[in-house]
Amino acid sequence: MQSFFETHRYLLEHLGSPVRRELMNEIDWNHRLIGIKGARGVGKTTFLLDFAKLNFGYDKSCLYVNLNNLYFTERTIISFADEFRKKGGKTLILDQVYKYPDWSKELRYCYDNFQDLKIVFSGSAVMRLMDQNPDLKDCVAVYRLDGFSFREHLNLATKNKFQAYSLEEILNNHEAISAEISSKVRPLAYFNDYLEHGYYPFFLEKRNYHENVVKNINLILEIDISYLEQIELKYLPKLRKLLYSIAKSAPLQPNVSRLSQEIETSRATVMNYLNYLKNGRLINMLYEDSESAKKPSKIYIQNPNVYYSVTHGEVSQLNMNRTFFLNQVGYRHQVNVSKSSDFKVDDKLEFYIGDETVPGKELGGNEYLAHHMLEVGEKNQIPLWLFGFLY
Repeated sequence: MQSFFETHRYLLEHLGSPVRRELMNEIDWNHRLIGIKGARGVGKTTFLLDFAKLNFGYDKSCLYVNLNNLYFTERTIISFADEFRKKGGKTLILDQVYKYPDWSKELRYCYDNFQDLKIVFSGSAVMRLMDQNPDLKDCVAVYRLDGFSFREHLNLATKNKFQAYSLEEILNNHEAISAEISSKVRPLAYFNDYLEHGYYPFFLEKRNYHENVVKNINLILEIDISYLEQIELKYLPKLRKLLYSIAKSAPLQPNVSRLSQEIETSRATVMNYLNYLKNGRLINMLYEDSESAKKPSKIYIQNPNVYYSVTHGEVSQLNMNRTFFLNQVGYRHQVNVSKSSDFKVDDKLEFYIGDETVPGKELGGNEYLAHHMLEVGEKNQIPLWLFGFLY
């Protein structure tokens, strides 16, 4: 176990975490079993290490362990956790837990029998924790970590500490909020940079960002989706082709028959593949009212950086703006297709995305325009960038 403490200390000493993620403030850390889900590349490992460093420093009562370690081909989580707590351990952090066989059963055993131990674990966005792991249904608190919001990116780029706002606060007070932010920084000067390379934390690394995004996409397809959904590797080219086809046409009104012909597979398989891509946080599927519908009304790429990287930048500003709005607002709110506007949020709010007022229409009531080029809005016209301050 000593080698794990040495690795833990080394990782904390070399941790670069310049932005405190908003999720850190939202988790109830008193819970004894906490799961952090998120797509590959959004910074789950850094988040876990940041939690350890902020709350424990180098105290040996907390230990980070990556379950990819070959040591756990012979050692069980149960016996390791038991030894850790007997040596004074209080908080065990388990990264990439889904690669360990029977992990849910062993975590349940630890929860039931080691009541003096807290376990925080990370898992892939593809994991369906409650559906596939009934052992954890009544004992785990699950949270989702997404990529950087525009607010987090702006704080990093400008060394500010702008706070997050609720959607209600933005709708009611956007003029004052945007004026205050704009008095300190020019948000639009950073907005397009964020759309191209600001969602994933690895933009901080001195490597080609878009190559990194494509590499990340392939790892999601080849490891996360294929491993967890048990897809044979020979079918990966079909998944890749489907994702590329969606990106070229997004926002796409899906024709399942056409898509099945394009990738040479059945309609049922296409629907399964769409769900896999959604669970892997590569696409967003929108419905007219609820997700109980069999077929989505529209499909978007999940975030602007994936959209830009897959299409090599050959995408309209309007579609990039729509993707941004859906990605940022959809983190906390239900977003559906609207018959009269671009999006319906929480079944009552109508949003248009654009650079000018809606032709022949006076906005009022629950109708809003998310305006791309506004720094400070007025009435029902709100700067698009401000919707990146929801988390």
